[in-house]
Amino acid sequence: MRIAVCGGPYGNPYALRAFVADARDRGCERLYCLGDLGGFGAEVDALWPILTGSGDAALDGTPVECVAGNYDVAIARGDTDCGCGYRDPKDNEYAQLVYDHTLATTSRDFAAWMGKLPTERRETIEGVDVHMVHGSTLALNDFWWESLPEEAHRLRAETSGADVVLCTHSGLPWQRRIGDTLAVNVGVLGKPANDGRQEVWYAVLDLDDGAARAELIPLAYDWRAQARSMRAAGLPGIFAETIETGWWTTCLEILPPAERSRGRFHLYRSTLPTGFRPADDGWGPVAGKDAAAQAEDRPVVPLFGTAYFPSRLWLYTNFHCNLACDYCAVASSPTAAPRTLPVDTFHRLLDEAVTAGFTDLYLTGGEPFLHPAIIELLDHASAQLPTVVLTNAMLLRGRRAAGLEELAGRKLTLQTSLDGATAATHDRHRGAGSWARTMDGIRHLISLGLPPRVALTETADNGPEIPAVGELLAGLGLPKDNFAVRPMLRRGFSEEGMEIGEDSSVPELTVSADGLHWHPAGADLGSSPDMRLAGPGTPLERGKELVTERFFAARLTDGSLPRPVHCAI
Repeated sequence: MRIAVCGGPYGNPYALRAFVADARDRGCERLYCLGDLGGFGAEVDALWPILTGSGDAALDGTPVECVAGNYDVAIARGDTDCGCGYRDPKDNEYAQLVYDHTLATTSRDFAAWMGKLPTERRETIEGVDVHMVHGSTLALNDFWWESLPEEAHRLRAETSGADVVLCTHSGLPWQRRIGDTLAVNVGVLGKPANDGRQEVWYAVLDLDDGAARAELIPLAYDWRAQARSMRAAGLPGIFAETIETGWWTTCLEILPPAERSRGRFHLYRSTLPTGFRPADDGWGPVAGKDAAAQAEDRPVVPLFGTAYFPSRLWLYTNFHCNLACDYCAVASSPTAAPRTLPVDTFHRLLDEAVTAGFTDLYLTGGEPFLHPAIIELLDHASAQLPTVVLTNAMLLRGRRAAGLEELAGRKLTLQTSLDGATAATHDRHRGAGSWARTMDGIRHLISLGLPPRVALTETADNGPEIPAVGELLAGLGLPKDNFAVRPMLRRGFSEEGMEIGEDSSVPELTVSADGLHWHPAGADLGSSPDMRLAGPGTPLERGKELVTERFFAARLTDGSLPRPVHCAI
């Protein structure tokens, strides 16, 4: 036998009617709904004749057999809230708006009908033990997320013991085998699955001779009519926007990190904890800082493009270097494995970066000017995005200098390091003769029309010289804003300095020949395996999802995140 199972019509008669028609066209003999008839949409009473099979001759009188969800129980009793199980105040605020509308506009006859529905249903169909619930086998409003740990899935399956368990409350469709049980979240009809599609989802199950197979079905329906009806009823426009775009704009905080990372929006603008806001640390504005989101009136924002996940991309051109600085966070040196980024890979990454919405590019190493094609890379990059290249400024002669001179006037900035006002201080960490060569490089860049930015890595012995370094650079004609101080980090070669990890730093997506990393200070796979996100070839869009997922995992553990750790001005 073939059956169709939907969840959460949420006051959306257009999708419910399409479900009945589509399921019948697919040969489904019985139709089921797992509850939450109201909530989100405006036309709850219009569902009743469709569910009973009495309201549309074109549907051949096909009834939909229902179990009650938490919404239906609450409406039947006249409760003051939906009992949805949200924990965040903003989630509950939006849920209350819709619940109040639903309670006020649902007829008491339909509410009484809801009150007679069972809260679960268990049948043996063609030799298959099928258990239908709303939330899970543990609770009516339990969120059975796909990303739950294996033991949590196993608990819910074993509590039932059925061959098939069907649920809906979380609103996101998935299926998986849990031991001998097939678990299926059938999705909901009332709103899209936070996937950028206007379609909604339901499940078709084939049950035969004790065996079960499920297919999740995307369902097209008249979403424009649903959005119009919501706006006409005076529901907030962001609710209709979800119907129109396929992206959730409310009830975000309930989403676990994995599910949240796949959506377009991730945070309520108005409810960010104070400790979660990166402080102004004197390093200048963050690239891409929330510009698009601030221009809109929407109460939710994406993580990417804000101060919490800047839209700058870091690329490690290579890891070998002509210096062996004793505090190098990525363990670069003349003997380090080069791990050079191929030119074709670089070009692909640039194309991806533009498409993925990155607004700035930072190239680093190792020493980027040891890459044999560095001028070609800079030419290609600066033609597409504002580009910063971090260099020790010692190799800028000959063909490299000629190539740089041709790029003057492009969206290209060079940044170098000067760790003391005297050679003795600087060379202590970077090697004999390096201060003089760096100073020559700075002067040479100025002469080429490429005045560099200069960063000083603060150590135990160079702090008193910081004002003198600023004066030295000002004497060369560099603006004050072209000089900044950054902390020494305890990574790579350094056994001292600030601790940095994915739970203590704002992410900046970084690519090396070894894959994707959380932050440029953790891009050396050998000394920072904990900060790698994924292996080589992983698309940048997937990298953005991984960053977002790890970001919220850290936030949910601790509740806050500290200030950014900037590697560049």
